[in-house]
Amino acid sequence: MVLQAQPSTYEPKTQEIAKQLLAATRENRSFFASIREQMRWDDKLLAWAMSNPGLRVQLFRFIDCLPALRSKPEIARHLQEYLGDESVELPTALKGMLNFANPDSMPGQVAATTVSTAVETLAHKYIAGENIQQTLKTIERLRKEKMAFTIDILGEAVITEAEAQSYLERYLDLMAQLAAASKNWKPVAQIDEADGEALPQVQVSVKLTAFYSQFDPLDAAGSTARVSDRIRTVLRKAKELGVSIHFDMEQYAYKDLIFSILKQVLQEEEFRSRTDVGVTIQAYLRDSERDAQDLIAWVKQRGYPLTVRLVKGAYWDQETIKAEQKHWQQPVFNDKAATDLNFEKITQLLLENHEYIYSAIGSHNVRSQAHAIAIAETLKIPRRRFEMQVLYGMGDKLAKALSDRGYRVRVYCPYGELLPGMAYLIRRLLENTANSSFLRQNLEERPIEELIAPPILREQGAGSREQGVGSRESGVGSRESERRSLSPHSSLLTPHPFNPAADTDYAVVEAREQSQQAFQQVRQLFGKTYLPLVNGEYVSTSEIIDSVNPSNFSEVVGKVGLLSVEQAEQAMQAAKAAFPGWKNTPAKQRASILRKAGDLMELRRAELSAWIVLEVGKPVKEADSEVSEAIDFCRYYAAEMERLDAGYNYDVAGETNRYLYQPRGIAVVISPWNFPLAIATGMTVAALVAGNCTLLKPAETSSVIAAKLTEILVEAGFPKGVYQFVPGKGSKVGAHLVNHPDTHLIAFTGSREVGCRIYAEAAKVQPGQKHLKRVIAEMGGKNGMIVDESADLDQAVVGVVQSAFGYSGQKCSAASRVIVLDSVYDTFIHRLVEATRSLNIGATELPSTQVGPVIDGNAQARIREYIEQGRQEAKVAVEIPASDNGYFVNPTIFTEVPPTATIAQEEIFGPVVAVIRVKDFEEAIAVANGTDYALTGGLYSRTPSHIQMAQEQFEVGNLYINRTITGAIVARQPFGGFKMSGVGSKAGGPDYLLQFLEPRAITENVQRQGFAPIEGAE
Repeated sequence: MVLQAQPSTYEPKTQEIAKQLLAATRENRSFFASIREQMRWDDKLLAWAMSNPGLRVQLFRFIDCLPALRSKPEIARHLQEYLGDESVELPTALKGMLNFANPDSMPGQVAATTVSTAVETLAHKYIAGENIQQTLKTIERLRKEKMAFTIDILGEAVITEAEAQSYLERYLDLMAQLAAASKNWKPVAQIDEADGEALPQVQVSVKLTAFYSQFDPLDAAGSTARVSDRIRTVLRKAKELGVSIHFDMEQYAYKDLIFSILKQVLQEEEFRSRTDVGVTIQAYLRDSERDAQDLIAWVKQRGYPLTVRLVKGAYWDQETIKAEQKHWQQPVFNDKAATDLNFEKITQLLLENHEYIYSAIGSHNVRSQAHAIAIAETLKIPRRRFEMQVLYGMGDKLAKALSDRGYRVRVYCPYGELLPGMAYLIRRLLENTANSSFLRQNLEERPIEELIAPPILREQGAGSREQGVGSRESGVGSRESERRSLSPHSSLLTPHPFNPAADTDYAVVEAREQSQQAFQQVRQLFGKTYLPLVNGEYVSTSEIIDSVNPSNFSEVVGKVGLLSVEQAEQAMQAAKAAFPGWKNTPAKQRASILRKAGDLMELRRAELSAWIVLEVGKPVKEADSEVSEAIDFCRYYAAEMERLDAGYNYDVAGETNRYLYQPRGIAVVISPWNFPLAIATGMTVAALVAGNCTLLKPAETSSVIAAKLTEILVEAGFPKGVYQFVPGKGSKVGAHLVNHPDTHLIAFTGSREVGCRIYAEAAKVQPGQKHLKRVIAEMGGKNGMIVDESADLDQAVVGVVQSAFGYSGQKCSAASRVIVLDSVYDTFIHRLVEATRSLNIGATELPSTQVGPVIDGNAQARIREYIEQGRQEAKVAVEIPASDNGYFVNPTIFTEVPPTATIAQEEIFGPVVAVIRVKDFEEAIAVANGTDYALTGGLYSRTPSHIQMAQEQFEVGNLYINRTITGAIVARQPFGGFKMSGVGSKAGGPDYLLQFLEPRAITENVQRQGFAPIEGAE
């Protein structure tokens, strides 16, 4: 069933104008026609890409990689690797080009030169110039064609404050150069004036995130303060020079904050009367109509008109993927027709409010532009109050047709070097080659009636085509993705056997407010005493310790009672007594308790996050993700236990064979402080759902959080004696439980030293012990990340910073070594250092903080000793000063580190990174594998053979390619390593629960006197 928009009063006129525009755009042959006529290399690339989906993917990946390649042999080798993929079907001509054995050979050099030239030619189709001189020539040509312009600087994704300052200066310089050049331009009445009013000849498009490297909705106040100052600087300069400023829209997560910042600044007395300013709305967003209405209401209150650029959208693929990965609702329409309908609805809304809004309709879809013109002509809207916009190189013929009708047309002109412009180029290629692209359909001369028909919306699940995206820089284009249709809650990912928890979206104001309220509530509970839980009762202890806030160690988060050895023995006996009943409790019942525990955690999410932030010094977003992980462990292990409880049947005629599982007995869980909720929960509920009675002994520094977990598990319904909370006095209690003859398994996460000791002690058979103990131990790592010559350094720098300094380097998976190929080493180091300098260091309760304290004074002293050792072994590239109010350690980067240095071999567990230089990729793999550990590792590369080699040879339990190496997600990235990183199956994986179970095989001969039951017999 399909749904069609209700005919509007503007439809007949829309159809009439659309036919006229379409006829005008078809007067001349397109570059697709030139495929058959001229067969230029850049045109051939697009033609081949359209005819072969496999080639399209590999070609665009190669083009993305191309700017990073520094020699013709490198280009030739990558060309072979990408286009030689088995998924690619190549024309004979290109197959011949690739048929060279050696990239250094003459044929290889020719291939590299030919393809590089073709890609550069393609880039110049869509990029107005690589420098201001080239761009000015483009502008002058456009003005001769009676077209206005707006200039965008490519690559505003800043990752350092130095880059943010540089972009501000570049914007100011760009405005000055354009304003100076404009003095020599001859007036063009059609674009330089309207209704007797002179219009700014120069317009510059700006992105707010270019003004602050740590732009983050969670830190709305801090981001607003930093960005607003730079906006004011730009607006003042623009007024001085007579330049118009337009603010682009970016990712959905930034939208509300961008609108908030702009409204605040433009409401200030100095800027309130400015009408030479514009903002952008993306029609592919589900809430864009509401945004348009809010903007109109605000402009009415402000009292002065504002330009609104309406586009289809710029980040469809990214938005849908992110929402799926985060388990959030889709922010974008998933049906292209829905976006087109919304675009027309908002177009009408803006134009019918033309007294307050100057509309800029950005689209290459002839119908979209015709619809806007139909409204404008019907309402007799003054020419000052609307214009049409297209992307440079995309809508040339449509732009000319619109200009010929006397309308003001503005061309969005990106300028800059090829490297930062590559993302822009890829999006243009995707638009041009997508099957459902309006441009392609028009150039293929589809029937006019089909092209200009009103948008038809299919019902969900009817196989509708996907709404695609246009420019990353402007979003004025529109392409449709070839991916299958999605409902707002459907999944692009492999379905999970459970319902994963969604992280908090701090772009939502209510979520930020809830977080702040939780901090206030938790602080009111500071200083409360938490006692051990033994056999269902909270018991008093002779010793109580303080758990303090690492960000401010004068604050006592809570007081924790520590069990004596005698009390620990009482807990063991209670567990022993409760085991038979718990063992015989049906698995579905045990699983239901786990699910209830997960639901209770979800209800208390903000509170639990606050406890994590305040007791162990973890930044807010990371604390929230930890709560998600704890919830996921509950839900996933519940589903896993139900799966395993079904067992396996291996029947043959006359004989039944059952493979079943039973619990082991009593489990001792020794949990760490660095993931005080998630790891404690994961190990504990795995043991419990498998039918084992479980004693949780948390790290002393995170015992308050463990007490909160205890509250949840008790409320969820675990019987007394089945689960017990046993914070212990020093190492004595732990040793007693590990060595106890009634202990069947120990689940431990912590240091290598303690883990090895537990492993050795557990191997000893104690008097009266009738079983061998199972040890599950995760003992850390010395995790390396490789950055090769083809890496996207924007991604690599951000990924390394997040992996190394997230939670101050106190994750088992944190990056402590970065192994960089010599050809990019110096460039990488420079950007890594500046990105690290740009981090905000402080109390983790502050939303601006990215790097907080370490856990306690002992850790602080140990890490500082390693830093002093590093000074003897390598060079200090950067050491960021930190506060003395808490257990802070300066984030430190060492360069020119020998692979055998102490800081390159021993686990530091702090914000210290050793950067190692290697000559080639083979050496990089050898260095990466050259430690005692094998937990996590990372690779930033766009070289297929390097990616393949890493998959085969990088000795780690979790390998992450072109992303951060921390933040493993239950069921998606089961976590755990080998060598000295630990023993046991991976947490959050399909075989983890097997460690908590004993398998049994039961065979029964079902024959009686020569006959046997026949299954299904009546």
